[in-house]
Formats: sequence, C-alpha cells, structure tokens
Amino acid sequence: MAPAGLPSLLPLCACLLLTPGLAEAGKLLVVPMDGSHWFTMRSVVERLIQKGHEVVVVMPDMSWQLGQSLNCTVKTFKTSYSLEDLDREFLVFVNDQWNSQEQSFFNALSISTSAFLELLFSHCRSLFNDRKLVEYLRESSFDAVFLDPFDMCGLIVAKYFSLPSVIFSRGIFCHYLEDGAQVPVPLSYIPRIFSGLSDAMIFKERVWNHMLYLRDCLFCPPLRKTALEIASEILQTPVTAYDLYSHTSVWLLRTDFVLESPRPLMPNMIFIGGINCYQGKPLPELNRLRRQPRTPKVAGSNPQP
Repeated sequence: MAPAGLPSLLPLCACLLLTPGLAEAGKLLVVPMDGSHWFTMRSVVERLIQKGHEVVVVMPDMSWQLGQSLNCTVKTFKTSYSLEDLDREFLVFVNDQWNSQEQSFFNALSISTSAFLELLFSHCRSLFNDRKLVEYLRESSFDAVFLDPFDMCGLIVAKYFSLPSVIFSRGIFCHYLEDGAQVPVPLSYIPRIFSGLSDAMIFKERVWNHMLYLRDCLFCPPLRKTALEIASEILQTPVTAYDLYSHTSVWLLRTDFVLESPRPLMPNMIFIGGINCYQGKPLPELNRLRRQPRTPKVAGSNPQP
C-alpha cells in the first residue's frame, strides 16, 4: 500500500501530467524504457517541456532510441553491457518467438526472455552504482517520477527516493496491475489477457479462467526475479513486486475502456488511449478539389473554354 503521505500528492500528479496549463510548473524525473516504449512517452515528455515544466531524463549510455536529443536535462550512466550485447540478446528473443509457433505463448516467452530480461534489468544496478548521479537525484527535490513500469527501474527509483510515481503504460503484464492498484478482479466475469474469453463466460470457461490466473501466478515471478533481486540489493531489504507496484500514485493507461472488458477501476487509474493517435490531416486530393472554383452548369449550354 502507498505511504500515508501520498494521497495528498495525487492532485499534484494529476495536474502535473493531465492539466499542465492549469498548474504551476513542476519538476519531473523521467525514467524511460528503451525501444518502442519510448515513442509515445517521448511525445508526452516533449509536451510537458513545452508547458514549462522542468524535466530531467535519466537513461543508460547504451540504448536503441534514448540517445535522441531532448530539449531538457539528460543524465546518463554507464552500463555493464554494450549495444552489441543488447542487440544479440534481443535477436535471440525475437527468433525464439518466430520459431516457437508450435508452443504456447507463455512457454515460448519463458524460454526466450531470461537472458534478455536479466541484461535489461541490470542497468538499474549501474544507475545506483553511479554515486554522483544518485546524489544529484537526491538533492534535486523532484515532485514525481514519470516512468514506464516494464523494466521496473523507475519503480525502484521512486521507492528509493520516496517520490510519488506516475506509471505510463498500456498495461502491466501478469497480475501486477490488479495487485498494485488493489483493484478487485472477479475471475468469473473478467477474462485473463490472451485467454480469448469474453466477460460473458459459461461455467466451463470460468473454471478455465481461474486456471489461467493460477498459471500466471506460477509463470510471472521468474520473469521478475532479477529485477527484484536488484531492488532488494538497492533498497537493502527484501522486496516483492507488490511492494514496488503498490507504491504507484497515478496509473496512466494507454488504452480505452471500450477496448477492455467491463471491470472495476480505482480513482487513480486514468485511461488516455487517444494519446496514441496522431492528429488527422485532410487527404491531399480533397485539398486540391476544395481549392478549385466550381462553375455552375446551365441547361442547354456548352462549357466555356
């Protein structure tokens, strides 16, 4: 459960990220996720900068997409792996997905991601090994941490510095969203992800849905094992996934309620699905037709040259 002092900070986080034009400029620490996860988050960060907020982005010096320039303060830290190491492990993961069509999704994922996730999570240890950077973050007095929860480093940073955390994600794999947000999830009515079930389940399907949940509970902890070991090392106390995700102050979910099965929601869970859509533009052909003057036709007459 979140610390007692955090509920009073929820309005600040909501104003900071949802209605920045109505609030005073704040100081935001951004802990992004590399790759495609960064594309949408980057657009939000750039918008916050335009609104006058002070933004500091912390990223590893070896990355695919994070090296692109930003009009804000960027702090980097050295990692224990090279870009070639990252490419190699990711290719192993991708190839296993394409070559494992005969296996179930979860079996293929559990086999192929261990080395990749271990390499990915290790950069958080590198961040806290940079004592100069840690001291800078401690003295900067941030209002909140804006993070992608997939690699969990942002969650560790928020808990280490006792800062409100704002999660920006499509969703949380496995059952950590429900556990962290303390959302009731009646399995007889809410289908598990990738189950192919609807919210109107017969008895047989409800039993299967419960079995899928139990499978998630067995399958998911090994994927987070390395991250939790690093978190326990940094925080110097045994840490569970619930300890990290329950620290979240605001959940910004990049989806829409019409795309989800009917389910309970908590007040700090906000759908922002439209943020993934670019502003529509008229088709070029329509613009050309609109610019052409229209000549009225007169019955029995020929058009003038």
